[in-house]
Amino acid sequence: MRLSQTVQGTDFAFSFHLPTLIEFGYGRASRLGERLQHLGVTNVFVVTDKGVEAAGLLNGLVGSLQSAGIAFDLYTEVEPDPGLETIDRGAAVFRAKPYDCLVAVGGGSPIDAAKGMRVVASCGGSIADYAGVNRVPAAPAVPLVAVPTTSGTGSEVTMFGVYSDWHNHVKVTVTSPHMAPTIALVDPALTVSLPAKMTAASGIDALAHGIETFFSVRSRPASDALAMEAITAVNAHLRRAVHDGSDVEARIGMSHGSLLAGMAFTNGFLGLAHAIGSALSGHCHVPHGIAIGLLLPHVVAFNAPARPDKAAQLARLLGVEANPREERGEEASAAVARMVADIGLPTRLRDVGVPEEKLPAIAKDAFKSGMMTCNPRQPTEQEVRELLRRAF
Repeated sequence: MRLSQTVQGTDFAFSFHLPTLIEFGYGRASRLGERLQHLGVTNVFVVTDKGVEAAGLLNGLVGSLQSAGIAFDLYTEVEPDPGLETIDRGAAVFRAKPYDCLVAVGGGSPIDAAKGMRVVASCGGSIADYAGVNRVPAAPAVPLVAVPTTSGTGSEVTMFGVYSDWHNHVKVTVTSPHMAPTIALVDPALTVSLPAKMTAASGIDALAHGIETFFSVRSRPASDALAMEAITAVNAHLRRAVHDGSDVEARIGMSHGSLLAGMAFTNGFLGLAHAIGSALSGHCHVPHGIAIGLLLPHVVAFNAPARPDKAAQLARLLGVEANPREERGEEASAAVARMVADIGLPTRLRDVGVPEEKLPAIAKDAFKSGMMTCNPRQPTEQEVRELLRRAF
C-alpha cells in the first residue's frame, strides 16, 4: 500500500497513545510474581470470574504469587457483561483492605471490571459517574496488571471499560487513558483450554476490532497498520484455533492478532457493528462476541461504498480478490460471513432468540453509542432497522 493511499490526501500527521506496557510470550504468566516484586507489590486484589477459577487457569498465577511471597485475595464475583452495580461492589471490597495492586485475569469482563473498580476506589462515586469521554479526573496510583485468558477483546491494552446498565437496556462506556492497565501480561498458553465456542466468539470480536478500526473515520496510518496485521493474523489462525484448541501456533497467532487489534482500536475507535451490538446485548442479553458475529458481515456490506479502496484491501486480507470494483464490498462481506459460519457461530438473530418485535427498539438505542459517530457511513434509524432485518 502506497503512503498516498494511506493518508488519502491529508497531511501526514497523527497522534498515537498506548500507556500500557506489553509483555507477550508463551508461558509468560508464570513470571507474574517476579514482575510484581519488581514493582514493590506486597498485597494483590485478583479480579476474575468463576469460570476462570473452575478451569484451573489461576493455579499457575497463584503459585507464582506464593513463590514471590506476595499476599493476595481472589474476587470471583464478575459476571459476563458486568453490570454497573458489580463494579461498585467490587470497588468497595477493594477499598476495605490495603491492597497495592490489582490483577485482572480472564476475558474482557474481568479486565473491564478491574479497570472500573480501580477508578471508583481511587476517585470515588460510582462507575456510572465516569461514563463518557475523559471524565476520569486522575490516574489511579495503584497499578493494574491485565492477564487475558481469551483472544478477542484486546481489553488488556485499551482505555475503555464497557458495563451493562440493565435498567435502561444499554451498555455504558467509560473512555479515558486513566482506564488503561499498567501492564498487559499476554500469555497464549492461558488460552489453550478455552472451549471452541468461546474461542469463536472472542475471535470474531478481534476480527471486528481490526475491521471497524480500519474503516473508522478516526483511522490513522499507525492504527491502519496494526488493524491490517490483526485482520491477517485472525484470518490465518481463528479457524485453526476453533477446530483444534491444542494448536499452539494458532493460539499464539490469535493472542497476537487480538493484542494488535486492541492497540489499533484504542486509537482508531470502532463503529456500527459495536454500536448495534451494544444495544442488542442490552435488550436481549446476547453475548457480545455472538452479537458481533451476527452483525459484522452486514456492517461490512453497508460500509463498503463509503470506503471502496479499504473494502478492496479487506477482501485481499481475507484471501479473496474481487473484480469488478463494485463487487469488492460484497466479496469482503461474504468472506466475513464464511468465517462466522466456519467457526460455528449463529448466523441469524432468530437463532439466538431475538424477537422480531424488538428490532425497532434495538435500532433506536444503537444511536446512544458514541461508536456510531466513528462509522464511515452514517446510517438513518430506518437503515439500521433494515440491517437488523437482513440479519434476522
